[in-house]
Formats: sequence, C-alpha cells, structure tokens
Amino acid sequence: MNGKMRNKVGWLAAGVMAALAGCGPAKPELHVYTWCDYIAPEVISKFESKFNCKVVVDTFDSNEAMYAKLQAGSTGYDILMPSSYQIPAMAKNKMIVPLDHAKLPNVRKNFATDYASSILDPSFKYNVPYMVTYTGFAYRKDKVGDAPVDSWRIFESPALKGRMSLLSDMRETIGAALKCLGYSLNTTSQKEVDEAVALVLKWKENIAKFDNEQYKTAVASGEWFVGHGYSSDSTQILMDDEKGEVAFSLPKEGFSIAFDEMVISADSKQVELAHQFINFVYEPEIAKENMEYVYAPMPVKPALEILDPKLKGYVAQSAETLKRGEVLQDFDDKPAVRQMYINAWDKVKAGE
Repeated sequence: MNGKMRNKVGWLAAGVMAALAGCGPAKPELHVYTWCDYIAPEVISKFESKFNCKVVVDTFDSNEAMYAKLQAGSTGYDILMPSSYQIPAMAKNKMIVPLDHAKLPNVRKNFATDYASSILDPSFKYNVPYMVTYTGFAYRKDKVGDAPVDSWRIFESPALKGRMSLLSDMRETIGAALKCLGYSLNTTSQKEVDEAVALVLKWKENIAKFDNEQYKTAVASGEWFVGHGYSSDSTQILMDDEKGEVAFSLPKEGFSIAFDEMVISADSKQVELAHQFINFVYEPEIAKENMEYVYAPMPVKPALEILDPKLKGYVAQSAETLKRGEVLQDFDDKPAVRQMYINAWDKVKAGE
C-alpha cells in the first residue's frame, strides 16, 4: 500500500472512531402506546431531558383496536394507556405486570381521593389513573329554549328535532338511556336493556345522526343545538367560546366516567424507566401542563389546585357530582351479556 493510500485509510479510520466516540452509548427508549394527542410535547421533552432517554409514542383510536393489536402479538411497548374497563382482561391474559409502588411516591402523595370511589381498582395493583373523561352533552344556551338541560330527557324535545346528535357508541348511548331510566350502566338485565333500547329509538327520531366527531364543530357553530359527547371535547369548545354560548351538562340522572390509566406491559424492556415516567407525570407542575394540553382532568390534587381558573371550572368536578357518575365495566368474562348489548345496539342502528 503506498503512503498516500495509507494516509487516506488512516484518516478514514480516525474519522470513524471519532464519530463513534461522539455518539456515545445509545439512550434508552421508552415506548408508550396511548391515545392521539394525549401527552403534552413539553412533558415528553422534560422527561427525556431529566432521565437522558428518548420517548417513542405510538397511538390507537379505541381500546378494542389496542387490545386486538396486543393479542395479535405486537410487542415492544413499555407503557400502555387503556381505559379502566379494559384492564381486568389485560391482567387476566398476562399482558401487564403489577406495579412497584415503592417507585411511585408521587402517586400516593398527590392522588385526589375524591376520585377513589369512581375507580374500578383503587388499590392501583396494575394501574395508575391518567386522565378522566365524563360523558354528557354540550348544548347551545342561546338555542335550546326551555328544554331540560340537566337531563337526558332533552333528547325528547320536539323543538330541537334534527338539531341534536347521539354518540355512535354502543355502551355510551345505551348507557345514557339506562341512567335516564334509573338503571346501572352495567346492568345484566335483559328487561332493563330492552327498555333502554326503546328509549334510544324514541330519541333516534329526534336526532340528526349518531356521531363521534362532527358534534365538536357542529355545536360550536350552532348547526346543532345539542351534542352527546365527551367532556374533553366539550371543554375545548368552551375554552374557545368567547361569547359564552355553549355549556356542558352532566345529567342529573347520572353519567359515565372513563379513566384512562397507565399500566406497564408484560414484555417491557424498560420497567424501571416506565415507573419513573408514571411517577413523573404525577408531579404537580407536570400534571398541570398535561391538563392544559389535553383539556381533561388528571386526579392529581396539587395540580388541580394550581390549574388555570377558567379551565379548572370546566374540568374539576365536585365530590357530590362525581357520585352521580358510574364507570363502564367490560363483559369480557360474560359473553352472553356482551352479546346482549351487541344485539341491542343492532336494533338501535337498524334501518340506517
């Protein structure tokens, strides 16, 4: 090899070695599987900086889609964020692992105990509550007249015919009718479910459509006067409503509460880092930042106390109000009951 070639090879080798030295050891990656736009970007950046890691976020649009993907063998996630009702099946099928609460001091210290009665597992064996969503309805104060804005019976108002929507969701919409009739969201009674179907069919005659998305803009614009929907969506409308024309109701008969929770995957490669993330998001300032991004409450007491007053007025519910709420339960271990609800929803949707 001539001298010029030796020098060229030497320079290349030196350059490669310098580049490798500059890279240093690869940062650990925390893989989070959650709902879309559910963690403030600033929160992710702060966690990455504090723990010298990289957070990789993947998203799902329903608990069923998330569960099916995991059942099909998808791996590589560390933290999952299912709704409460999905967790028992995940634990039963060994998809998640029990938490080490010695590594989660912020959770016990900062958890807002007003929410304890609404959680399926307040022992937090597998789960730590993340965000809370209530299902009620947004309505136009300037359009509904004397319709009963504190009741599910608003969907029977003839004056609002064609200007209302119900969620295209089996459990939520049948559940609204069950609560209206004084029954549990989680009834296993065929008679009670049949009564709820009859009521929803009555409401169906009055609505514009079953819908999960359009109500957010339709109520805001005044195209629709009432939109059955989620508190986080409605809070965004309220925060943007400069004229004060929109309000959100949690009906007096009762409503559903959904907790999306943080659990650790059974095949996590970063169990320690996953615990650190859960503990991190329960820091008051971090939880506050998250709530102001998502427009939903986290059950973190000191964070709720320092939240923007306008947002707090929309998302923080009193203990008395929370008592009217009920958490939906899954019927994964009761296939006959599950089929009963599927059949009921088929009757509701027939003819569309």
